[in-house]
Amino acid sequence: MRWLPRPPRLTAMGSLLWPWLCAASVALSLLMLATLLTLLAARGLGHFWPATLEEVTLRSGETLIGQAVREAPLPNAAGTERLYFTGNRDIDGNSWRWVALDDIATVAVPNDLIRLERAPWGDFIGRLETVESDGQRFEGDAAWAFVAQAMALPESQRPVAQLWLTAADGHRVTQPLAGVMRFQAPNAMSWHQKVSAWSGRIWQFLSEGPRAANTGGGVWPAIFGTVMMVILMSVIVTPFGVLAAIYLNEIAHQNRLTRLVRIGVRNLAGVPSIVYGVFGLGVFVYGIGGSIDSWFFEDALPSPTFGTGGLLWASLTLALLTLPVVIVATEEGLARIPDAQREGAVALGATRLEMLTRVVLPMATPAMLTGVILAVARAAGEVAPLMLVGVAKLAPQMPVDDEFPYLHLERKFMHLGYHLFDTAFHGEDVQAAIPLVFATALLLVLIVLVLNLTAIFLRHYLRRQRGNEC
Repeated sequence: MRWLPRPPRLTAMGSLLWPWLCAASVALSLLMLATLLTLLAARGLGHFWPATLEEVTLRSGETLIGQAVREAPLPNAAGTERLYFTGNRDIDGNSWRWVALDDIATVAVPNDLIRLERAPWGDFIGRLETVESDGQRFEGDAAWAFVAQAMALPESQRPVAQLWLTAADGHRVTQPLAGVMRFQAPNAMSWHQKVSAWSGRIWQFLSEGPRAANTGGGVWPAIFGTVMMVILMSVIVTPFGVLAAIYLNEIAHQNRLTRLVRIGVRNLAGVPSIVYGVFGLGVFVYGIGGSIDSWFFEDALPSPTFGTGGLLWASLTLALLTLPVVIVATEEGLARIPDAQREGAVALGATRLEMLTRVVLPMATPAMLTGVILAVARAAGEVAPLMLVGVAKLAPQMPVDDEFPYLHLERKFMHLGYHLFDTAFHGEDVQAAIPLVFATALLLVLIVLVLNLTAIFLRHYLRRQRGNEC
C-alpha cells in the first residue's frame, strides 16, 4: 500500500500552528511566573508599609483603633465584615477583630494614633499620653519628640524612661522604653517618611534574627544558613557527579551493567526527598556522626557533638539527593561532544588523560554547570530531609563565627524553607504570620534566582572564553 503525501493545506496549517502554540506556551509560563512574583511581592513587601490607623466608632458606642486588613462577606449574604488588627494582646487577649460594616457609625483617621512594637506583648495601638524620664515629665508634642529622638539612638544609649499609653477603651498601659523596638505614627507621616520607614523595616527583616515565635523580627540566620548549606552541597556534589559521569561515558565499557547503572541513577532522581532524609539520619548522623563522637569526643558524651543533626550532615544529604541530577546533566553534555574531537586529540599525540582534561571537559563545562544549576534549584527549596538532619526552628549560634575553627559544621542551622513552614503552620498568631510567609517565600525565590543566575552567567562566560580560544 502506498502512502499518499499529506495535503499541502494541512502541511501549511501545521507549519503555522506549531510556532503559535510554542509562543503561547512560553507566554503562559512567563505570565504564571510574573503572577507568582507579583502576588508574593504585593502581599510580602506590603506588610512593611506603615499602614493607616483608623479610629472606628460603632453604633453601640464602642470605639476601637486598628489597621483595616481585608473585607469578607457575612454568611447568608447578610452583608460584609471587615477585619481589623487592633494589637493590645495584653489588654484584650486578642489582636484581631471582625466588625460588620453595618455596625460602623463613623471612621476617623486622627494623626495622634501610634503603633509600638514591643516585647513581649507585640504591637500596641493607641495614643501616647505622657513620658517620664529622670524625674521629668513630657506630654503632647514634647513626649512625641522625646520618644522619636530616643528611638533614633543605639539601643545601649537610650535613656531610661516610662511611656504612659492609652488604648481605645481608655485602658492605660505603662511601657518601659527599653522594651520598645519600633515607634510609628503612620497617620502623621508624609509619603517620604513612609518610604523611609518601609525601606528600614525591609532592611531589619533581612538583617535581624526572628522573635515572637517567628512572627516578628527578621530572617538573617535563615538566609545565611540556606546559602551556606547550598554552597557546601555544591562543593560536595559537583566533583562526585562529574567524576561519575566521566566514568560512565568515557571510561566504562558500554555493556548491560553500564545500562543498569544509568537506569538506577535516573530512578534515584525520582526518589522522594524524605527517604534521603531517613538515610542521612541513619547513616550520616547516627552512623558516621556517632562513630566520630566515640573516637574523638568521648569526653563530651552522652551529649553528642557530631552524632546529632548539623550543617555537615544536611549538606551531605542534599548532595546525595541532587547527585543524580548532576550525573545525568554532565553525561548528556559529554555524549553531545563529537567523537572526532576525541580522535583528533589522540591522533595529535595526546594521552587519554590529556584528551579528557584539555578537550572533553572544557567542552562539557556548560553541561556540568547546568547540572549544578538544577541541583541548587532543588536543594534550596527542600525542607523534608532537613527536618531530620539538622535544621532548627531557632539556632542560637551561627555556623560561622570568630572562634576557631570558624566554620562549625556540627552546629544546627536555620533554613528559609523550614522557617516558611514553621511560620505558616506552627505560629501562635496565624493572621500575623501570613504576610511574613509571603515575604519569606519571595526572599527564597529571589535567592534561588540569584544562585541560578550566577551559575548561568558563569556558564555563558566559559562558553564565550572557549569560543574566543577557538
